[in-house]
Amino acid sequence: MNLKNCYNFDDFRKLAKKNLPAPIFHYIDGGSDDEVTLKRNTESFSKCDLVPSILASVGEPDMSTEVLGKKIKMPLFLSPTAMQRLYHHDGDKASARAAEKFGTFYSMSTMGTSSIEEISNISGGPKLFQLYIHKDQSLTDNLIDRCKRSGFNAMCLTVDTVVAGNRERDHKWGFTTPPKLTLKSLLSFSLHPKWSMNYLTHKKFELANVSHFTKKGSSIAKGVMEYINEQYDPAMGWKDAEYCIKKWGGPFAIKGVMSVDDAKRAVEIGASAIMLSNHGGRQLDGSRAPFDQLPAIADAVGGKAEIILDGGIRRGTHVLKALSLGATACSFGKGYLFGLGAGGQKGVEAVLQRMQEEIRRDMILLGCKSVKDLNKSNVAFR
Repeated sequence: MNLKNCYNFDDFRKLAKKNLPAPIFHYIDGGSDDEVTLKRNTESFSKCDLVPSILASVGEPDMSTEVLGKKIKMPLFLSPTAMQRLYHHDGDKASARAAEKFGTFYSMSTMGTSSIEEISNISGGPKLFQLYIHKDQSLTDNLIDRCKRSGFNAMCLTVDTVVAGNRERDHKWGFTTPPKLTLKSLLSFSLHPKWSMNYLTHKKFELANVSHFTKKGSSIAKGVMEYINEQYDPAMGWKDAEYCIKKWGGPFAIKGVMSVDDAKRAVEIGASAIMLSNHGGRQLDGSRAPFDQLPAIADAVGGKAEIILDGGIRRGTHVLKALSLGATACSFGKGYLFGLGAGGQKGVEAVLQRMQEEIRRDMILLGCKSVKDLNKSNVAFR
């Protein structure tokens, strides 16, 4: 199996599983607790159907949209995801280059394994930085200031990770950052010699954006869950979010909004966008799927803030359903991370190519000339 034989999400997932040691693969693939929300995120899209219009003279559809202050070539971009160095030795750089090639946002996590400055130097495409509130405010301020100097276009604050979710697969498979050999993981690492050799012979693993502030998660074997629990501020509140919005002074999204009241409050404090997300089903299991909450939130704040649907995106039809119900754009994480694990930058490009082709083809079949024309009349709930 190779990239040329990957036609959909499941194909890229299978190839990534073949390439990656089990602890690494399951860190991407898993969710929290019983993984109910993880499954529900995608299943929720099947609750409604697309209703096509015929003889619409579509021609070449316009897939572009404007979000977070930038016009992007398709209404889908890369969600911020941590520690991409684990999935391929080029990590964040591979993803950033692929996103630039397709004219869409690359989103960088605070817990990236390349630095803000490195990504700025290698990518001229649209860039979003994902911020966490740390107990040490000087670290938070430092990240915002560096993003300003490095020309990042937008910022989002993730608010659903004040403590780490219970990701039981990580315990079962012995996932740590950086990876370390245990009796349980040794066999899996030995069965993936190419990954192991690339990991050992390329740049040392570190959380490049915070390593000068803390050694946790970089120079010693420290689980990502422990890092979150020790470094992120569980007392984070609305005043912290408002402070970050004002300090940044540009397009700003709050990521992790799931209720109508919180969406309204986000608009009130000055957020220009809302990322409707449950962290990919990796935090509070049993919570609602973003797609299920989309209509109510779009009714409440549509037109006052951009709405980005994050979670469960596997197909172009999922993107079109979300846009029909009021989303400005969508973002996805697992989809491109499996591409990264399957083939580095070429793998991410292959995923984006497939999604771009699906969105274009589905727009033509739907009778839609522009994503701006999508509305509730394009979907019907059963």
